[in-house]
Amino acid sequence: MSPHDHEQPGGAETAVERPAASSRTATGPGSPPAWRELLGREHLGAAIVLAGGVLVGAINIYLAASLLPTAVADLGGADFYAWNMTVYLVAMVVATMLTGRFLSRCGNVGAYLLGFAAFTAGSLACAVSPAMVVLLVSRGVQGLGAGLLSGLGFAVIRAALPARLWTRGAALMSAMYGVGNFAGPAIGGLFAQFGSWRLAFAAMAVLGAGCGAIVPRVLPRSERGGRVPIPAVSLLLLTAGAGAVSVAGVVDGTPAKAACIGVALLLVAGFAVHERRSELRVFPRTTYQRGSSLKWVYLTLGLLAFGVAAESFLPLFGQRLAGLPPLVAGFFAAAISLGWSVTQLRSSSVTGRRAVRRLRVLGPLLLAAGLIVQGLLQREDTPVWLVLVWVPVLFAAGAGIGLAYPHLSVAAMSSTDDPEEGGRAAAGIATVTSLAIAFGTALAGVLVNLGGSMLDAARYTLFGLAAVCAVGALTAHAANRRSRTEPADQVPPRRE
Repeated sequence: MSPHDHEQPGGAETAVERPAASSRTATGPGSPPAWRELLGREHLGAAIVLAGGVLVGAINIYLAASLLPTAVADLGGADFYAWNMTVYLVAMVVATMLTGRFLSRCGNVGAYLLGFAAFTAGSLACAVSPAMVVLLVSRGVQGLGAGLLSGLGFAVIRAALPARLWTRGAALMSAMYGVGNFAGPAIGGLFAQFGSWRLAFAAMAVLGAGCGAIVPRVLPRSERGGRVPIPAVSLLLLTAGAGAVSVAGVVDGTPAKAACIGVALLLVAGFAVHERRSELRVFPRTTYQRGSSLKWVYLTLGLLAFGVAAESFLPLFGQRLAGLPPLVAGFFAAAISLGWSVTQLRSSSVTGRRAVRRLRVLGPLLLAAGLIVQGLLQREDTPVWLVLVWVPVLFAAGAGIGLAYPHLSVAAMSSTDDPEEGGRAAAGIATVTSLAIAFGTALAGVLVNLGGSMLDAARYTLFGLAAVCAVGALTAHAANRRSRTEPADQVPPRRE
């Protein structure tokens, strides 16, 4: 950690989130830059690397779930089946927390090459795994690479793109979470249909290697710092919390699941207390300063990502309550991710300060409302016409994420003028998102077990997740309220 991590210029006031700054710097006055500017010749390569790194990680969250039945038939090891996603998600969370350290040590290009190398090596190891235990270890390596790439995407955007394109770039990258959640099960199911699960991992390795090959040509190089101390205590607490919540998804019985979630919450609380007092931390100092809105921005991002956990169980509800074939049920569930991706590509065009604040609050409310309506639409032996209604409802729920996510991302990236702290604040977006999805999936598993019937399980899960997501409207309002306390003369000038 550099000396200026300990004290930021300007004191606490500079830690306050600057919506006006993000509105001006990300989009400029008047109409926002067109998508063709981001995807034009000058910035296309950087956009591919930033978005591609997030995409490969998102695809592989659910890719293996579709492949595992075929892999188990080939390798055996059914007892390790449920640990596949656990290992991957915990590795992702750990790597996102170390993004800033790798950036300081290796620079932009070196850190990206390391991330793509780890992901490619892990994918190749998965493709040639001779036993389930080897596959699990390989998934861990793959998860480390994917987590580093996810964190780097949001951290490097500040250097890779001009500030007027931050909102567009953040929207493109966060859309990749939605695209990945949609494409992962589809790609996995396609390869599994032909019994070629190894080829699916090989294809991921080719994708990772291809993106890595263009990194030196399209990303700006940055100076490397010295040896950066690792926040070992913070890392241990949050990793243990992620591990506990992931274990909740694989243990049997509601009491055991609830106990794991309780332990995870205590560990995360301990992490927050330690971070606030320590000089070695995962999140930037801004997060814990009095008057800062960054903590509320992070909480809102996490509560939005919480709703994505519904996708883990919607295929089950579709099969059991509506009699849908597995592949069809999977595509119905992916309507949330589709709504997320499509909507945020449009919502990133919004530039007005008041409009952006409204979208931050509206997003969690729309997500919660969509999950509530979906819960009300659940029926035993659901008729076809009602199943068709599920799609726009789930799409609307996902649209709630898309309305708010890109603007919250830019708020996090704009929370400080210090480049190193700004990179850490941006990398925190991926950490919060990965951790929230893991927590949401574990909670959804507990709610499913509480239901005496599949109909009750569906309603408990959807209503419970909706209640959690709705809190995001309150945290978004708190972020907006905190941002209003910033003096106008502290809004930074527009950066080109």
